[in-house]
Amino acid sequence: MYERAQDPVSQLPKHRYVFLTLPNYTMIALASAVDALRMANRVTKRDVYEWTLATLDGKPAVASNGLAMAPTISIDAMGPANIVFVVGGVQVEQATTPALLGTLRGLAQRHVPLGALCTGGYALAKAGLLDKYKAVIHWENMSALREEFPRVIFSDQLFAIDRDRYTCTGGVAPLDLMLHIINEHQGRDIAPLISEQFILDRIRNDQDRQHIPLQARVGLFHENLIEAAALMEANIEEPLSLDEIAALVGVSRRQIERLFKRYVGQVPTKYYLDMRLGRARELLLQTAMSIMEIAVACGFQSPPHFSKCYRNLFGHTPSAERQGTRLNMAPVVGEKQEVV
Repeated sequence: MYERAQDPVSQLPKHRYVFLTLPNYTMIALASAVDALRMANRVTKRDVYEWTLATLDGKPAVASNGLAMAPTISIDAMGPANIVFVVGGVQVEQATTPALLGTLRGLAQRHVPLGALCTGGYALAKAGLLDKYKAVIHWENMSALREEFPRVIFSDQLFAIDRDRYTCTGGVAPLDLMLHIINEHQGRDIAPLISEQFILDRIRNDQDRQHIPLQARVGLFHENLIEAAALMEANIEEPLSLDEIAALVGVSRRQIERLFKRYVGQVPTKYYLDMRLGRARELLLQTAMSIMEIAVACGFQSPPHFSKCYRNLFGHTPSAERQGTRLNMAPVVGEKQEVV
């Protein structure tokens, strides 16, 4: 299987992509990618793209919304492909089996370009196939995976293309990745036509960030507020003072306080604290870091102070959060047991 001619990609009559769907994959990510290819064929009036859905066993994977898509083939029968994309979603750790890792490593050994949508990058990272590559994964998983895979150069961009690795966050961001690829293949005239068909106000590129705090909540016109929130997010481990944030934004502390109170409904210090605690919760649930390590990583001077703040926001301690989530799950390898 996976027999490779001297240059299989150049011999393909058209661009062909295989989407390796994992259990509980995110359907919006897959549909955004596939429909961009479909629309490219329509606007060019040529079948320039083909796509195939695959799984390890050939049976359709059930997406996180409970639906399954057909036809789906076995990855062993995929034939030549320009790129194989791993499509992830929720519970990607359970979906990343030894069989999947072996398949991905086999593809890499045969020099098949690899990509990932949503959390599919976890499987590539686990297989060691993103080491020293710039890569993107959904922002909710970013902090944990930076800890777990320090050799991967994770970026907060919408998508990243680094040599023969094509990684993308979730949601509709795969559409932006595909528009970029289509632009490279078909010229600059085609992507705008696809964008018009999908009623997009603009085509985003690989310099757009996938997650900008408060932007969806307050809109694009409150630049000082969004910049302040972005500074907070970028300084979790060593929190900035409100005076420092105001100086960096270029407004007064009083103005920052007014903006947060009016448009967010919180004083900025409370918003910042809740952001740090939210990051702590991600690390608690997604990594094997000790509670002490998480407290330090999120800017708390001591575990008791961290525990008190955590309980005030979430109603239980960090250790209760971790224990309650994993009562019916296998323990994380290497996890340190603590009571905080």
